[in-house]
Amino acid sequence: MAEEKLLLLKNIRTAGYKGDLKAYQAAGGYTALPKALAMKGADLVELVKASGLRGRGGAGFPTGMKWSFMAKNTGKPSYLICNADESEPGTFKDHLLMMRDPHQFLEGMIIGCYALDCHHGYIYVRGESMVTIRRLQKAIDEAYKAKLLGKKVAGKDYALELTIHPGAGAYICGEETALLDSLEGKRGQPRFKPPFPAVAGYNGGPTSVNNVETLTCLPWIVSSGAEAFKKIGTPNNSGTHLVSVSGHVNKPGVYEIEMGVPLRQIIEEFADGVRGGKKLKAVIPGGLSANVLKASEVDVPYDFDSLAKAGTMMGSSAVIVFDEDTDMVQVAYRTIKFFNHESCGQCTPCREGTNWLKSMIRDFVDNAGSEALLHRVERVAGNLLGTTICAFGDATGGPMRTFVQKFPEEFRRHMAMSKAG
Repeated sequence: MAEEKLLLLKNIRTAGYKGDLKAYQAAGGYTALPKALAMKGADLVELVKASGLRGRGGAGFPTGMKWSFMAKNTGKPSYLICNADESEPGTFKDHLLMMRDPHQFLEGMIIGCYALDCHHGYIYVRGESMVTIRRLQKAIDEAYKAKLLGKKVAGKDYALELTIHPGAGAYICGEETALLDSLEGKRGQPRFKPPFPAVAGYNGGPTSVNNVETLTCLPWIVSSGAEAFKKIGTPNNSGTHLVSVSGHVNKPGVYEIEMGVPLRQIIEEFADGVRGGKKLKAVIPGGLSANVLKASEVDVPYDFDSLAKAGTMMGSSAVIVFDEDTDMVQVAYRTIKFFNHESCGQCTPCREGTNWLKSMIRDFVDNAGSEALLHRVERVAGNLLGTTICAFGDATGGPMRTFVQKFPEEFRRHMAMSKAG
């Protein structure tokens, strides 16, 4: 059995760890914060840039570079918003961090806010996750009481307020500009860009939106240095990352893995293989919005660049495993039902296209498909690519087209069942 490389889950994997302030400090927590506060904000940005840390929320954009784009001297407050919505199906790594080790995340959030000269940060959490919200709020209250938040953070001349904002269950609010609109009290819909959030984000001020895991990496980077972080993983894919493994495996769960570990190793060694001794049929490597891989395609390093070359993405690091008995037409139908339901409806290709796709895939589920319909599914899915304001069209069209391209025999089997009936 392969071993995890623990940077972020070390405390959680320690028996008896409670995750409160006292336990976190006993484990060495909040020692990176004074070191960060002794630096200039611009130097912290350069440190993160030098570490090679890339966003762990989906896009994989270099965090330090994203921070460096923040507009300066605008006369408006700067904001750091944590995207803790985590609504990508199959993804549960961020909630694990917030529930089991919230102070590690909060220390990273405070460091990030200081680096960006932000004095009020927001944590946008999925509203259904009440247990997570309660535990996170308890940790924030502990931090205020210990003067790690407030008018003088850790005794330094730096003031910071943190506020939790529960979302209302909309998947689209995982898109950063839709999240900002929701945070402002508007309907959660993606914005046209430019301007980008770094120039005009929350309430028109310079804003960076970062993921929970991304921010949780910061204490380790500040404590151990950029070079130490960069030595872990593969070139241009620094550090460890958390992987949510679910589906037909013997040991589903969250694992911390060095960048570049083969996807097959994640399935066979970390998750202990396909359950029941069955053969592997397919894997969705980065949440439902990632293109599916056949069993023959999983010998690929699990990092941003390698998966992109393989025609898919690491996305939110949610590995969903399917065994040989899985009906991939049913998987496609469940996928399109989700995306059709979660479309905000702003863009015609997405609003109408997802509905057409759902109807057509349902025909195959009901054994009423045809060759002409199969080609139409691929064409309609292709028409979603690059035609919407945000990446939702790509997140829907790409997977649906890939299901048809990689598993046409599954769709034709349903067609044969129709003829047999």
